[in-house]
Amino acid sequence: MNDTTLVLLGAGNSTRFGLKTKKQWLYIGNDPLWYFVTKQFKKYDFKEIIIVSSLEDINYMKKFDTFVFVEGGASRQESLKNALQNVSTKYVLVSDIARCCIDHDMVQRIIENKEKAHCIVPALSISDTLYIDNSPADRENSKLIQTPQLSEAQLLLKAIQTDKIFTDDSSAMHINGNKILFVEGSQNAHKLTFADDIKKLTCLNPPSSKTFVGFGIDTHPFEENKPMYLCGEIIEKNFGFKAHSDGDVAIHAIIDALLGAAGLGDIGEFFPDTDERYKGIDSKELLKICVDKINSYGFIINNIDITILAEIPKISPHKEKMRRTLSQILGINQRSINIKATTSEKLGFIGRCEGISVHAVATLCYFNWME
Repeated sequence: MNDTTLVLLGAGNSTRFGLKTKKQWLYIGNDPLWYFVTKQFKKYDFKEIIIVSSLEDINYMKKFDTFVFVEGGASRQESLKNALQNVSTKYVLVSDIARCCIDHDMVQRIIENKEKAHCIVPALSISDTLYIDNSPADRENSKLIQTPQLSEAQLLLKAIQTDKIFTDDSSAMHINGNKILFVEGSQNAHKLTFADDIKKLTCLNPPSSKTFVGFGIDTHPFEENKPMYLCGEIIEKNFGFKAHSDGDVAIHAIIDALLGAAGLGDIGEFFPDTDERYKGIDSKELLKICVDKINSYGFIINNIDITILAEIPKISPHKEKMRRTLSQILGINQRSINIKATTSEKLGFIGRCEGISVHAVATLCYFNWME
């Protein structure tokens, strides 16, 4: 369809969803929800597909496929404005990623009627008694409006260039005097808004049981007259690590392992040592940010295994409290955190007691939203 662009809106922060994982990143098999929905629409051969999302999500989304990605705004309407600036076709089909069970018969009805009005809208009749403001209303002339909706792109852009907030495209088009055509909607086109809505979406298969492995390594030289932090605990008071942050070499290695397992890059990309916000920061705070990010992208942590290479100080007396601290941040049982310590047999900078190196391995799996 060289005359139609698809716009999929997914820039919301899922605050009403109520889970650590954003709904866009619930995994269906091996695909996050936004990609699962987009792949269903690809069969219609649109001239272009535009995905609207938050800027931080876009960087990760680009690892999956080569669509056009546009940064969303503070509202659905702002996000749609941003998308329409990139539309060159006569028509635009707009849908919400949260409307994830695609009824292809309904989509076909919309597309087949695109020349009959300025905006083609799927709608359902209301069978139950309807009240508005505590008074009975005429249900015969009332409709439940769904997406996707197909509009003439330039007319839609003009219609939403206002401070008035519209909850869908047809409302804006109607106010601007454009012709609206209603086609039969679908009972299957339910929108995913709250966690309980998952039960109504029979098109969704469970996430894959894959395990993802990441490796991290970090090294820091010693520096006198500062405390030493390892795994979030103070190990020594008279000498610590030379670093931009507090220098917790173990947590830094764990962060790299977690980011590696999720395919999110490395610690330097998230917390560059050129950023003054992270100067002297408690590395536990960096780890919390990392864990929240990984959870929001549909992963949970299985286990962590680290090896600390050091001649000094002695690590064994501190292992239990290290595991306890990490357990609270990572949200996993202490038995899933293994801490090993070894020396370098007096070889190299470690053997000369000039610093410490830590190796870390982390495993992740997809959050099972069916449980």
